[in-house]
Amino acid sequence: METIFQSIEILSKEKGIDPQIVLDAVKDAMLIAARKHYRTNEDYVADMDPKTGAIQLYAVKKVVEAVEDPAHEMTLAEARRIAPASEIGGEVRIQKNTDALGRISAQTAKQVIFQKVREAERETVFNEYSGRTGELVNCTIKRVEGPDYILDLGKTEAKLPKKEQSRLEGYSVSDRVRCVIKLVDKSSKGPGVLVSRAAPELVMRLFEQEVPEIYDGTVAIKGCAREAGERTKIAVQSRDRDVDSVGACVGMKGMRVQSIIRELRGEKIDIIEYSDDPVVFATHALSPAKVSRISIVDPLEKHMEVIVDDSQLSLAIGKKGQNVRLAAKLLGWKIDIKSEEEKRQEVESQMAALVAPGAPVSVLLEYGLPENVVERLVETGIGTIEKLGSMTPEELEEFGQAMVEQIQESVNAYYSQFEDPAPAEAAAAVEAIEVEEVLETEPAEVQTEAEQSGTIEDAGSPTHKPSEGSAPEGTGLEEGTPEGSGQ
Repeated sequence: METIFQSIEILSKEKGIDPQIVLDAVKDAMLIAARKHYRTNEDYVADMDPKTGAIQLYAVKKVVEAVEDPAHEMTLAEARRIAPASEIGGEVRIQKNTDALGRISAQTAKQVIFQKVREAERETVFNEYSGRTGELVNCTIKRVEGPDYILDLGKTEAKLPKKEQSRLEGYSVSDRVRCVIKLVDKSSKGPGVLVSRAAPELVMRLFEQEVPEIYDGTVAIKGCAREAGERTKIAVQSRDRDVDSVGACVGMKGMRVQSIIRELRGEKIDIIEYSDDPVVFATHALSPAKVSRISIVDPLEKHMEVIVDDSQLSLAIGKKGQNVRLAAKLLGWKIDIKSEEEKRQEVESQMAALVAPGAPVSVLLEYGLPENVVERLVETGIGTIEKLGSMTPEELEEFGQAMVEQIQESVNAYYSQFEDPAPAEAAAAVEAIEVEEVLETEPAEVQTEAEQSGTIEDAGSPTHKPSEGSAPEGTGLEEGTPEGSGQ
């Protein structure tokens, strides 16, 4: 037992915990072992001898005049035999032999000590790493547990689960990797530190290391959206008008960004210039696609509509929607992407709906349909007369035969107002038109007959056309007088 204190010191140094915590764990273990061994209800206390460093076990009893509970009380005479200075109301410690504790009790004590030390170690790890969430750390692969990796952080172990790994990466034992601390859990059974290679914070920390302008604050990282192993979009903004934020991150001939891409095993990275205007920011975020125009649908709900050319639609959406998904995640907005043709068809359908919205079924009240029937039609989703008129009697059979007949009569009466005039009115109109045509044609016929009559009369008159051989009037020639005679 004299060497217990030395063992406690060695254990506390190995685990990096306070020796007092280990000492308290050993004391608690001895108390539990003593209760199991002696099988009594006595109160036990474990204490360390400062001279020898050994831990002693004592049973504690209260000094009373009359004993009612022998397990916890003793008389003054019995107490003075053990401690002469005992008084009524005081306590007396009776030393117990720790060598009598058996193997089972020792095994129980060992389990209790290990449990207490693990709890203390977990508390120490939590206090050290809880404030370092998002920090970049260098780790070494210690072992593989199924799809997960257990990493060595130096003072403790960390876990790299499958969901926090990039699909492009695979590791072997003793490989060195750089990860970010994702979570510190004090209640977990395994390693309390959870690290990640798929978090966006990893890309941000790598840029901070590679780009001096980001490290000194000249260029700020405003956001990052990532799908590990596929593509990352990172938004940067310069606080100095003379410094190009995107160019600083790319580096000369792309050296800076290429080193980060190598660290991420070839993952594609889009560096985007940040803007406070969501329309401009969305235009940059959807690159390499070219945006035609952007309209804000709902600024409170952060909903926007993006119109692109038909040839740019697939590029804007990306492979399996990746480009627009990362852009929406980076902006924090909901983005609807439509081509010019889709938008044109949508506008045409909206205009058609505005031009002909349809008459409500409540109009049929004027044509004899009962109000309760109109209410039932509205409840079933039949809101317009056009929709009601397009339905068959079989589709309305839930209303009953009598009610269906009423509906048909009302609908027919409604549509009758749009039909042609009555047949009698149409016949009268046709007759009037025929009379007008007759009146217009009669003068022409009379004139034609008159012209024909005058032509015949002129043809029978001898004075209309002079006969052959007759002299014109005023020539001075008379019948029987030779031409050229002077008589």
